[in-house]
Amino acid sequence: MYALARNLLFRLDAEHAHELTLGLFKRLPHLSTAPFRSTVPPDPVCLFGVEFPNRIGLAAGLDKNGECLQAWQALGFGFVEVGTVTPRPQPGNPKPRMFRIPSQQAIINRLGFNNKGVDHLLQQVEKSGYRGVLGINIGKNFDTPIDRAPDDYLQCLRKVYARASYVTVNVSSPNTRNLRDLQDEGRLRELLGALDAERRELAQRYGKHTPMLLKIAPDVSDAQLDGIAQAVCDAHIEGLIATNTTISRPGLEEEPLAQETGGLSGAPLRALADATLAGLRQRMGSGYPLIGVGGIVSGDDARAKRAAGADLLQIYTGFIYRGPALIAEIGRAIG
Repeated sequence: MYALARNLLFRLDAEHAHELTLGLFKRLPHLSTAPFRSTVPPDPVCLFGVEFPNRIGLAAGLDKNGECLQAWQALGFGFVEVGTVTPRPQPGNPKPRMFRIPSQQAIINRLGFNNKGVDHLLQQVEKSGYRGVLGINIGKNFDTPIDRAPDDYLQCLRKVYARASYVTVNVSSPNTRNLRDLQDEGRLRELLGALDAERRELAQRYGKHTPMLLKIAPDVSDAQLDGIAQAVCDAHIEGLIATNTTISRPGLEEEPLAQETGGLSGAPLRALADATLAGLRQRMGSGYPLIGVGGIVSGDDARAKRAAGADLLQIYTGFIYRGPALIAEIGRAIG
């Protein structure tokens, strides 16, 4: 049934199809289970103080505004990460800005943090009644100077802190100008230090500790990985997510759409994302929580991601191509 639905959706522009699907799931969340429900074996795990019913999560970017939470839970995801959200609503980059490459099970996007703002996201979360594990991914507005970026992240952290199961700091999207400069050790230390200090005050105010994670790019050098590893330890960041999309085009030399600017996700990202993940595991040690994302389009990919060091997994592009069956396949593969 999903193959039939996908064939119909793939006749539309990629972003139009995406918005149509989200609109249906928002209005009719149980549509996701009729006839698409998949059975995911229980696989509970506790990381950074959060109890996950299984290790399979929905990656940030698919439901930026948190409008379909009940549908994702019904499909079997053990956790959902919404966003990236910014302090103010913004339209993102000019269209067209999302391109499918079906022969490679890949997508290129240059969306640019298009979202309705942090206040709208929180309203949607409260209306949904969702009580599962919720990650909220935060970023900066496109017109905020890079030197003022901490202000945007702090504003978002203050607003989402009480509701989030964990907060992800996104410094790795290639589609917001200069954002990846925040991965440089000096800027990263400044940002994470400010967020850690603010989080201590918020923990006292709310009587609740909310873990904070950092999402990084696959396009980082060994020296940058060294700096990131040290910075997250010094700022008491509880976990890392590896990785975001890549600006490289591995294996796409013959694809006309490869010339489109933006971040590449899907199967071609797998090897690069796994290598970055393995590099982090080597640096962070066996007990540090890592979430692996990028290139998971099969159960075998999920097993490889776990072998590279991932405690939890997230999917996005693979879910677009494979549908709910991928969730169950991953569950069986890593269970």
